[in-house]
Amino acid sequence: MKSFQARKLAYGLGLKGDSFKEACSIFMKMYLCYQSTDSSLTEINPLIQTSDNHIIALDSKFNFDGNALFRQKEISDMRDLSEEDEMEVEAGKFNLNYIKLDGNVGCMVNGAGLAMATMDIIKLAGGDPANFLDVGGTASAETVKNGFRIILSDKNVKAILINIFGGIVRCDRVANGVVQAVKELGLEVPVVVRLEGTNAKEAQSILKSSGVSIIPAKGMKDAATKVVSAALGS
Repeated sequence: MKSFQARKLAYGLGLKGDSFKEACSIFMKMYLCYQSTDSSLTEINPLIQTSDNHIIALDSKFNFDGNALFRQKEISDMRDLSEEDEMEVEAGKFNLNYIKLDGNVGCMVNGAGLAMATMDIIKLAGGDPANFLDVGGTASAETVKNGFRIILSDKNVKAILINIFGGIVRCDRVANGVVQAVKELGLEVPVVVRLEGTNAKEAQSILKSSGVSIIPAKGMKDAATKVVSAALGS
């Protein structure tokens, strides 16, 4: 941001004299603050003009780029975990993108777009998603196991849908994680699995020969119908 741009903003607000100078100074400092803190949002609201023509910031809000917090120790140290959902904090330790919802169908998906589509199709099938869980493109067996553990910590979950498209992540790796999780955690809810893409056939063989109780699905519609039916106990 250049000084002439700050002046243009102040002119546009109809400011004059001290108000004009103070506003220009605030605008420039806001931009420097935005840059130096790796903010995704730097907001002053309200910014007021007093009766004696001074500009004062009464309140402010910052959003920070989580990917840049490693170089913002002072900001990172202000994080208050008690203000965050316990399961979301736990998921973050394993690089899982998790958001708790109010439904009863647990979802484990790779990719945010596929996760959103999966939640939509569960709703269309008459169910309610219990979470948004994106295991990412580099999911390992350990990642999948931790994802299972976090989903199952929600007592509202009555069934789980694993919907993986093997692009970057390999389906056989996910299948191994599913088998390992089921054996170690002793799942008490039905698990529906839909795997497509890289090494999908190998993944299906792993699941079939594992001896664990998995409900296979072909396509998203079939997967959603089966998991909603399982959650309802029908």
